[in-house]
Amino acid sequence: MSLQSQIMDAMKTAMKEKDTVALESLRAIKSGLLLAQTESGAKEEISAEDEIKLLQKLVKQRKDSAAIYIQQGRQDLADPELAQAAVIEKFLPAQLTEEEVEAVVRRIIAENGFSGMADMGKVMGIANKELAGTADGKTISGAVKKALA
Repeated sequence: MSLQSQIMDAMKTAMKEKDTVALESLRAIKSGLLLAQTESGAKEEISAEDEIKLLQKLVKQRKDSAAIYIQQGRQDLADPELAQAAVIEKFLPAQLTEEEVEAVVRRIIAENGFSGMADMGKVMGIANKELAGTADGKTISGAVKKALA
């Protein structure tokens, strides 16, 4: 089942249950998918890889907003953002733990003979390709810095 049909089914359920947070999140995903499909030069269907990138971007936006709201002492505004992020994350593949990401990064470093912070960009490139969709960039970056330090 494609992501778009999953979103539509989830939207119907959210409407029936009158779940406004889920409905708002699902509408954001649907909007993002439509924008991606109608961009100049875009194909009729977007790839699964692009769908995952879109979902990760939406989750990151909400988590960043929530962090800013919390920093400013506005928990009342942060809670809906975090709730929306949780709804969107349901459509992402299972995320790896920090330990699992660190293990993959250490393996990449060992296989390619990287050492030192000068090789961080190379390690990040390989790690981002290998861990696409299963870990966010911030987690990968932290694991690479820790492993190369």
